[in-house]
Amino acid sequence: MAPDGSPKPLIRGSEPPDAYITSGALARRLGISPTTLRSWDQRYSLGPAQRRRGHHRRWSPQDVAMVEDMCSLTASGVSPAEAARSAKERAHTAPQGQGKRPAHATPATAARTSGKAVSRDSSGLPLGAVRAECRGLARAALRLEAVAIQEQLNAFVQGHGVVAAWEELMMPTLHAVGRKWESSGDRYVEVEHLLSWHVSTALRNAQLLLGTGETRKGGSPVLLACVPGEQHTLPLEAVHAALLQRSRPVRMLGAAVPAEALIAAVLRTGPTAVVLWSQTRSLASTPLAHHLLGMGWGVNGARQQAALVLAGPGWRGARIEGAAQPQGLREAIALLAPESSGSSQ
Repeated sequence: MAPDGSPKPLIRGSEPPDAYITSGALARRLGISPTTLRSWDQRYSLGPAQRRRGHHRRWSPQDVAMVEDMCSLTASGVSPAEAARSAKERAHTAPQGQGKRPAHATPATAARTSGKAVSRDSSGLPLGAVRAECRGLARAALRLEAVAIQEQLNAFVQGHGVVAAWEELMMPTLHAVGRKWESSGDRYVEVEHLLSWHVSTALRNAQLLLGTGETRKGGSPVLLACVPGEQHTLPLEAVHAALLQRSRPVRMLGAAVPAEALIAAVLRTGPTAVVLWSQTRSLASTPLAHHLLGMGWGVNGARQQAALVLAGPGWRGARIEGAAQPQGLREAIALLAPESSGSSQ
């Protein structure tokens, strides 16, 4: 007790024994491996301040706050060396006994480069030539840091738009996680699921993030659907978000749409285009595509002919006369919502 009756502030090294945690417990809390903790300690002297001979390393609340700061900075795309320097500086300048993580720059303002770097990344993911933001997103995903994942995705969408976010950040990171999963048995499934969820959330919130206006009312929509049996919807969600960014009316039917339901929706909405997504060749239904082409839908007097767009790797090699097969999101949006037509209406 202090003379005035208030509790004395704890100083480094004076915390009760149960306030310290082991390296294994800290690694589990942060979603990193004990090897990473040891590596940071050896490379950057980012270890516990108190070391006892013959005992396992124990981390105080101040040590934990420093490593949490390190994790947050690297998840934002800051290099490990720079993140360690900053985390140690903040730990040394923080008030004694303060166990909370110091405030740090958000992903939107954290220092990062706009160029690409060829590396496997300290996360171990096979990222290849990617933007620096991909490395930060991969680190956050591997640590299952939901808040950091969403912040980085939202910031990139706000700064660069939907198409760039999909092609330069979301898709490369998702592919890297998928390849890691395929080469590691059942490991990293939870990483892919969490990352996919937050990518979907960013895409669905893109209109709010970008502050785009309402879609044009009364116009014929673009109809989006996965072929029967197809469960992969993220690419179509990217199309949906990019069309809304250009204020184009769109209807998303989602995964595994039965043929009868798709045909009924086409007749009811009279779309300007139907986009059929197929991830796998075995599900790409050429009879369904031919049937849609023969329906003659569309609005009477429309200035452009209604289009059937076959999207996804499942359609590769298919020869369907009259159907468009764009290579990637950017080409699909240029076909479905030319900027000149969007601005003139």
